[in-house]
Amino acid sequence: MMKNYKIIIFLSAVTLITACKKYNTFPLSQQTVDRVFDARDSLGANANKFLLTVYSQVINGQNRIDNNYLDAATDDAVPTAAAISEPLTQIATGTYTSFTFGFGSGDNVWSACYAGIRSANVFINNIDVVPVQATMPNIPNLSMKYAWKNEARFLRAYFYFQLIERYGGVPLIGDKVFNVGDNVKLPRNTFEQCVNYIVGECDAIKDTLLTAPLATSNYGRVTKGAALALKARVLLYAASPLFNGTTLITEAKAGNTGIGPRVVTDPNIVGYQVADQNRWKLAADAANDVIALKAYSLNPVFPDIFLDYPPSNNEVIFAKIVDAGTNVENKNGPIGFPAANSNGYTSPTQDLVDAFPMLSGIDIHAANSGFKPDSPYAHRDPRLQQTVFVNEQVWLNTPLQLFQGGQSIPNSGVPQTVTGYYSHKFMGESERVNNYVSHNEDWTIFRYAEILLNYAEAKNEFSGPSPDVYQKLFEVRKRAGISQGNGTYGLTITADKAVLRGIIQNERRIEMAFEEQRFFDIRRWKIAPTQMNPYKHGVQIVKSVGETTINYINVLPDVYKQNTFTPNQYLQPIPYNEVIGNLQMQQNPGW
Repeated sequence: MMKNYKIIIFLSAVTLITACKKYNTFPLSQQTVDRVFDARDSLGANANKFLLTVYSQVINGQNRIDNNYLDAATDDAVPTAAAISEPLTQIATGTYTSFTFGFGSGDNVWSACYAGIRSANVFINNIDVVPVQATMPNIPNLSMKYAWKNEARFLRAYFYFQLIERYGGVPLIGDKVFNVGDNVKLPRNTFEQCVNYIVGECDAIKDTLLTAPLATSNYGRVTKGAALALKARVLLYAASPLFNGTTLITEAKAGNTGIGPRVVTDPNIVGYQVADQNRWKLAADAANDVIALKAYSLNPVFPDIFLDYPPSNNEVIFAKIVDAGTNVENKNGPIGFPAANSNGYTSPTQDLVDAFPMLSGIDIHAANSGFKPDSPYAHRDPRLQQTVFVNEQVWLNTPLQLFQGGQSIPNSGVPQTVTGYYSHKFMGESERVNNYVSHNEDWTIFRYAEILLNYAEAKNEFSGPSPDVYQKLFEVRKRAGISQGNGTYGLTITADKAVLRGIIQNERRIEMAFEEQRFFDIRRWKIAPTQMNPYKHGVQIVKSVGETTINYINVLPDVYKQNTFTPNQYLQPIPYNEVIGNLQMQQNPGW
């Protein structure tokens, strides 16, 4: 069941959203609501600190499941340590039940999101009494507390989005703050009601939020752009094949009978029963609203998206604020460097590597691509080596040895990559130094490149290929460093919607790798069976005197031999305890 909470507020380790990126401790360990939301507090200091606790409940995607990225449960990567008992591997192989899913370090965000929703509701219900004298810089004479209130509404809407992308329709609780003894046994709302709620919240708050660019003191706060970006993403999901005219109940029942009680029978709970092509237009229009703000642009240097702070970085629309450091390197970097400890947790697949085109933008499998099998990383899309470490790539003043017996693949019993690749994305500039360089480790949630790809996808699906769809793709590829060539950046110009769909999907795959997009994309597009059921692939490089041999291999066959994607895996199971303890709660089909 959704957790009950006492009205006493527990506050500790609050994230301060400032340029110095520090974590301070709020001195109140136990305070009642009237002490936090104090009618005498003209600065709103305590209320603002409580709002920051709501921000702190936003999920950080950096290595959050078994120290891996969620992408290690997709066709883009596998976990380096892939014991079948580990939650991430269970997600990747579908070897979990509604009872086991989400325990330990798994991906059960149900409790986390409802906890965040409750915290947001506490703030929304109580902030009005605080006489905050500070005013909004973009709306003179309007108290800053109204921006704060709408920030909390945004965070609540974002928590709901994270629920519906995993579960379909979920219980909407409005502004209610449940306490011990309250009846929290609620039914699931329909998917449409949830989408309308999130979209309605974004529309209601967008004009009473801060606007980009933000002053340094407000760095990390929700803006109008963030509200519009959330609206654009939820409408894109709503228009996608998984939800738009859903057939999930029939498919999941045929593929898996499940063990859970009270399996949902109403298709409208897991999606829209009736498909509507106009939903793609709504998604395209919403993405265009973000573009029309003219507040955001593509960062000229791809890796700097995740390293630079505003105002030098106008690509990030909203991010989870995290302390600067080298945690990304420590968890994901290539092993074998005693002076810079790393664990190489997430192993990118050959399938992801092959998705990156040549520097010309041409697919490596095309006859005229110029791809050379004996030199597979030469003259490729620069994003390849900015996302994935490959053999002989310079790191910590050393050409990486990703061949068998090399420095980073010693085969000496230590955990190491199982694909021949290590993850590079989000890391600092440690190529020409001997130790890791501390850097920004914020988790990017919305950025401008996604908005361009959202628009391209939705516009193509609604009305087919057009110059403005291609223009958005050209912008993304130009920033990546792909050659302009004859002006098409290597893209095939077609009037065929299906052909352009494949192009857009691949561009999204390589641009957004490891940003928790691929896991949901292959589900909402309903292509997961073809992407997940084949073996994942890697490379095994054997180096001997005067000769280097590159072998392409299946990876983790003993673990992944059970990997059969069934329709019930399109949505995650409602936690078993929620269903068994609430007679109104219905389980997702197949669970």
